[in-house]
This record gives sequence, structure tokens and C-alpha cells, in this order.
Amino acid sequence: MSTEPETTEDGEPGTPGAETAAAGAAEGEGGEAGAGQLSEAEAELRAQQIERERIAQRKAEKKAPIEAGAKLSGKAADLLAAVRAVESGEKPAATVFAEPEPAPRRSAPEPVRRPQPVAAETVTASAAPAPEAVQAVRRVLAEGGAPEALALQAAEALGEGADELLRADPWQLLRVAGVRPEQADGFARALLGAECGPDDERRGRAVTVWLLDQAALAGHTALEMPALLAALAQRGVPNPDGAVQDTIAEGDALVFQDALEEPGAPAPAPAEEDGADEERPVRVLVGLERYALAEESLADGLARLVNSVPKQDGSAEEWERLAAAAPGSTGELIRAVAGHGLVLHTGGEASLAEPAALLRAARSLGLRAWAATHGPIGRDRFAALLRRSDQAADSPGRTGEAPNADSPVATVSGLLTGLEGPGRAADGALDLDLLVVLDAPQLDVETAALLTESLPDGARLLLAGDPAVLWSVGPGRVFADLLAARICPQVASRLPDPGPLGELVSGVGVGELNQVEAPGKELVIVPVRDAGEAVHRTVQLVVDSVPRAIGVPAEETQVITPGHGGAVGTRALNAALKERLNPGPGRFGGFDPGDRIVHSPVPGRALPGRVVKADAEGLHLSCAGETVVVPKERVEHSVRHGWAMTAHQAVGSRWPAVVVVLPGDAAQALSRPWVYTAFGRADRHLSVVHGVEQALPRAVAEVPAKPRTTRLPVLLAPQLAGE
Repeated sequence: MSTEPETTEDGEPGTPGAETAAAGAAEGEGGEAGAGQLSEAEAELRAQQIERERIAQRKAEKKAPIEAGAKLSGKAADLLAAVRAVESGEKPAATVFAEPEPAPRRSAPEPVRRPQPVAAETVTASAAPAPEAVQAVRRVLAEGGAPEALALQAAEALGEGADELLRADPWQLLRVAGVRPEQADGFARALLGAECGPDDERRGRAVTVWLLDQAALAGHTALEMPALLAALAQRGVPNPDGAVQDTIAEGDALVFQDALEEPGAPAPAPAEEDGADEERPVRVLVGLERYALAEESLADGLARLVNSVPKQDGSAEEWERLAAAAPGSTGELIRAVAGHGLVLHTGGEASLAEPAALLRAARSLGLRAWAATHGPIGRDRFAALLRRSDQAADSPGRTGEAPNADSPVATVSGLLTGLEGPGRAADGALDLDLLVVLDAPQLDVETAALLTESLPDGARLLLAGDPAVLWSVGPGRVFADLLAARICPQVASRLPDPGPLGELVSGVGVGELNQVEAPGKELVIVPVRDAGEAVHRTVQLVVDSVPRAIGVPAEETQVITPGHGGAVGTRALNAALKERLNPGPGRFGGFDPGDRIVHSPVPGRALPGRVVKADAEGLHLSCAGETVVVPKERVEHSVRHGWAMTAHQAVGSRWPAVVVVLPGDAAQALSRPWVYTAFGRADRHLSVVHGVEQALPRAVAEVPAKPRTTRLPVLLAPQLAGE
């Protein structure tokens, strides 16, 4: 069976259970990158594990119900029936939520408030499945006719005793990324024979969890109950209500009721007034525990920042002096950060000068101030911007610093794992006073929860980013939800992106595809008629036209296309570009020394780099100047050729020249955020290989970001009411 369906975009939002969402995750998933010591991937996975355990411990010990939602029982179950009756006009099964008590949470010792530092020795070789365990899974897969190449992934996903679990419940194969229900059905028929049937309770539970996983890959932190039931019916589950009930009873999912505030409705009645809650409309949601707890932890952490008094480093007069000396919205930003624990900053590429000025001002007052970016390219660019601003300002407090000294900038993943940044104090909190997070739209709920819970009391957090770019690959829309909630100061930059490209991208952000003058050939449109011509013209641009006419070499030109599959996807384009730029036999998993690659150490991360060599240890890569060794068994799932990539892989990075390829079959994949993100990756030159005709201006004008179902606005609402 093939477990890698074609997709248009990594993690692009879609309908529950869509194959594109499953493929998006499969394309981005990978394994640990290091060998013999703690790698970035291992450290991040360990940090996430610690954070999830800490969140689960805290929630398990809470005796009071969560105000914004909890498992349904009693009156809540009656409300669910009422909601369904209104929505569908049909009487639902009365036994859907027969269990009156919440599913038991695992017991836990007294939790610490924040995760402790992750040391290299805490991640041992036992993190990887034992070879004999993988071999046992391989035998089961072979018996069921499934690809034996899935053995390592299955052993990792299912843990100890994975082979026995697969024999007892073959549909657990759905927990392996990229496997679809029809494939798991075939595997189950081969193992179970006559016992296998569509009404098997094991199948219903597994498909329910799979659909929630697909929803998470599409960006949702939970699904509304009617959408989940409809998706289960489409997947051939004869009793969707029963499948959801079984899944909740087994503790594989949680169910919530979130109150809906109707526009113009009066404030809710006091809690003690009888019947007040029953009259309020609710929506019923089902989600996976890891995302539900992360979203609740994030709301708690944000509330702590909003309601706390920032540490008084520097007097109010000193902050005001720095703000008064800064121009325009930069001064507004400094004043906002001076008096608040949480501040939001919006703007394009040019607006990065304002967080840079804030960081320099804070450090001049003695604050331990750091910035974090989505990826290494963004990190290096912001570090260079800081150095330039320091040299221009000739700050007396930094005159002894060499021009090439390390700047206080890290990647988000490096900051959290301790591989970059200031490290952590004895209590596990990050050793800083101010954290500036750039590329904030790329924060998913789990990463954002880790960040907020890692900040010490009295610290300040600035989330900065361009709200028009694509949202995070992981579930949630944290930055957009916070902007909508308005629970903290928001500063909009008034610095426009310069030049013809800045004018073009700014227009796309407001839904207009403008004709711009490009006297320096900053923008070139290359019309094409079919897929073959699109590939040919793309290679011609990268190899010949852009280097000759613009002066940007091929190694500094990035190709961006809507998807991995198809005649003009990343696979086809990378094959054509490799043939021209670095031909070779591809002796190690299709790669040769010198190949441009994209390494995904964990889902949602894309690290551009190059292949250095291959040996018995694995594939040796150079990513942002750091050496990474990918074991042979990980290469297929975590390394791709990188001359061409998707917009989600490119977000957070910029290149001197970019070639955006829009083949005719990509029209349905286009949206305003996609076009804005792809066009905005170019610094000096943008070529558009244009084969979608009127679909491009239509997407810019009429296709906004696909909605995501999240609970963060509801969880933050009490904070807004408190103000």
C-alpha cells in the first residue's frame, strides 16, 4: 500500500479527514537528527514531553471544573441533545454520553510549576525502539500485507508491545502518519479475517482518533461535534455516535461545551442565578487531550503575563526617555512593553527594525533581553539587523563589542531546548527578562504553551509578526486569536516594505493584485501553458535568467510551489533542478554531496541546508552552519531536496531571489495568505511562472485563510471580562 498521498501544502487547513492534511504531516515528519549526542530534535521532543506531562499533572489535580468547558454529563448532555435537535432536526442516540463521570486522568506526583532544564543525559538510547521490537512489528506488518518500511514508525507511535497491540487491534496502524482508513481496513482484514467488519468498535475508535489527528494537521485544536459525526459517517462508520462515545470512554479524546456569546447579547447572568447556564447557547467540541491541555495551559500562561506587573528594570523615566527618542511606532512599542507583561506587534519585513530598537533599548537598561525566530535564516537576518543598528547607534554601552559578536537571537526551538539562547535558571524558567518572539503567526498551541510557561515571573513577552502570512503548520492560530481577543496592547508598525516588491505584497495583503512598476526587473511574470513548460521555464530562470539578468546565483534563488506532488510539485521541480545543478546517481536515498535539501527534524520544522557526505552513520548535512547527521532509516521521512519547497516550508525565511511557480492545477490550492507568503519571501527579485490565469487575482481578492476551530478565544474571554 502507498502511505504518501499527494498534497498541495504542508498542514494547510482543510476539511476533517482530508487526505491533503494527512499528506501534509507525512511530508513534514522526521526523526531525530543527531548521532551519539543530544540532537535538536531529541531535545525538543523531550522538552515537549516534559511540558505535556506537567500540564497533565496540573490539570489532573484541579478539583474545580474548567470554566470554559468540561466533559459533558447531566445538564450538559441534555444541552448537547438540544443543540443537535436544532442543528439537524433529528433525535440523537440517547446513550452517546452515558458515562456521567469524566474519563480518569493518570495519577501524578506534585508537579513543578515549570519544566526543568533538559540535559543531554536525560535523553538516552532507549528513546528509539529496540531493533528486536522493530523486527517484531515488521513481521506483523508483513502478515497483514502492509509495507514493512512502516515498522520503525509504528514501533515509535505505538510504543512498547507495538506488535501485540497491532495483532489485537489492527486499526491502530492509523496512528502511523500517512496511513489512511482504507489501508488500515485492508490490514485488519488480512489479520482478522471473518472477524473484521465496518461495525467493529475498534475501527470506530481508531477512525475517530484519526479524524481528530487529521483535524490537528489541518490546524484545528478540536472539532465541533456535528462535523465529527458527519466525517465518521463519510468514513463508513455505521454508528458515529457510538464511536465517539467509545473514544471518550477510553480516554482517547475529550469533549467540551463552550459557551457562545451572541453579538449584541447582554452580559451573562451571575453564576448563582438558577438556570442561567442552561439558557446560554453552547457549541460541543471534541479534541485530543494533548492539544486541549496545551491550549488551556497557554491561556493560563497568557493570563499570568497579562495580570502580572513587569519586573522594574529601569525607572519609568528611563523607559520614557528611550521611547521619546525613538521615532513613530517604535516609541509606542517601547512604552507598551515598559508597562505590560504581554504586547503584540504587527507589521511586515521593514517593521523588524522596531523590535530591534526595542531589544537594544532594553539591553541598554540592563535587561536580559532575547529574540527568537521561527528558523535559522530568520535568526541570522535579525542578528545582522541588530549588528547594523548597534553600529549605527554607536551605543556607549556596547562600544567594546566586536562587529561579529554573537547577538541575543535564537530560534524558538533552540531556545526551548537550551541549545541556543540564555539557558534556564535553577527553577527551570528561561534566564531572561524580556523575550521578543518574531514570526509569531508560526506559533502552534503546544510551542506557545511551552514558551509562556517557561517565562519567569515579572518577565515581558512581545509577540511580533505579520498577521497576513500563513498560519502555523501545527494546530491553533495563536497570534490571530490573541489579536482578536484584545486582552493586551497592540502596536501596528507604520513602516511600509519598500520598493516594487513591498508595494506588490502590501496590495496582496489587503486583497488587491496591483500592477507595479519594476524598472530594476524586481518583478517578472512568465506565462506558461502547461506543466511541462512550467518546469522548463522554472529551471531556465534559476539556472540562467536570474543569475545573468539579476546577478543572483542559483544557490541564492529559491523556488516555491503549492504542493509536493503532481507534475509541477516540489518532487518534479527538484528532480529537474538537480539534473541541471548537481547531477549524480543519488547513491544514498537519492541524495549526493552538494544537493540542496530541506531537513524536517520534527513535524512542522523545515531547515534548509546541503548534503555534505554519506557514510555508515547516515546522511551528513550542513544546516545553518551546523552539522546534522540523519540516520539512514530516517532519511526518507525527514529529508527532501530543497531547490523547490512549499510556502509553509519557506515561511520565516527570505532569499535574494524567489521563483514562485503557479501551474494550472494549483488554482484550488491558492489563497490570499499563500500568495502573500510566497511573494513575500523575495528580497530583490521575484519571478512568477504563471499558469493559473484569473485564478490568481481571484484567490487574492476572494479566498482568505481557511477557518480553524480553536478554543483559545473562549478560554481567554474571562481575562477580557476581568479587565
